[in-house]
Amino acid sequence: MTAPSSPVIACSRMYNLSPKISGLWDRLFRWLAGQAGIEIEIVLHAPPAPLSELWARPDMGVVFMCGFPFSRYEPDERPLPIAAPVSVADWAAGEPVYASHIVAAHGRSLTAAELATVRWGWTVRDSQSGYNAPREFAAELANGGAIDKTVGPLLNPRGVIEAIRNNTIDVGAIDAYAYQLLQLHEPEMIAPLRVVATTKPAPFPLFVAARHQPPSTTSALQHALLEMHRDREGRDILNALGLMAFAKPDTAAYEQLPARARAVDEALGAPW
Repeated sequence: MTAPSSPVIACSRMYNLSPKISGLWDRLFRWLAGQAGIEIEIVLHAPPAPLSELWARPDMGVVFMCGFPFSRYEPDERPLPIAAPVSVADWAAGEPVYASHIVAAHGRSLTAAELATVRWGWTVRDSQSGYNAPREFAAELANGGAIDKTVGPLLNPRGVIEAIRNNTIDVGAIDAYAYQLLQLHEPEMIAPLRVVATTKPAPFPLFVAARHQPPSTTSALQHALLEMHRDREGRDILNALGLMAFAKPDTAAYEQLPARARAVDEALGAPW
C-alpha cells in the first residue's frame, strides 16, 4: 500500500482582501483537496509577515506568487508553476493576464499632463502590480522624465486606498483583479475611488509549489485546477471569484518581466 503524501500548504495571501473574500479562496482550496486527493493545510501568512518567507517554505503546494519575484529566480531554483487564473474581466481578454488600475479619489478628474505631476503611491518594490506596472505607465506619461512625488511602501491595495482617503497621495495602482474582487464582494471599500487609467497587461500571479514536492502531488493539483471549469461545483467557485478557468502558466511570459522593469528604470532614471 502506498503511503499517503505529506500535507501541503495553500495560501491566497495576495488576494485575501477581506474575510469574505478569504473564505471564497478557502472554499476553492477545500474543493481542490477533494478533487486532487491531497491533504491541504490552509495558511493565512497575514501581513506584515514577508511574502518572501512564505515563498521559501518547502511545504508549498498551491500558493499565490507575484510574477515578478517568480521571474527573478534562476530557472533551476524557482518554485514550480502550477496554474494561473483567467479572469472574466475585459482586461484579461480570455488570457491568464492581469493589469493594474490607476485610481484616484472619486469625483477627481485628472488629465494625462496632471498625472505626470501628482503624488504617486506604490506598494512594495518587488510587486509587478503595485510598483513595476504604475512606474511603466508613469514613464510613458513623463516621456522619460522622473516623477519625483512618490509615497511608499504602502504594502498592498488597502494601503493605497487608505492613502488616497487620507490625501497622502493623489493616485496609486491597484491590481485590477483585486479591484474586481472588491467590486464583486466589498464595493464599499472602493466607493471612494475612480479608475482613471489601466496599465499594460502582464502575466497573472500564479499558484506555485515548492520545487521538491513529489511530481504526483503537483500533477494532481495542476490537473484539478486546469479542469476546474468542467466541474459544476468548480464553476460555482470560479464564478464567485470572477474567474472563468485556470490555465497552465507560460514561463516564458514571466521571464520577460525583468527586462520590462529595467527599461522603466532607464526611462525614469531613478527608483521610487
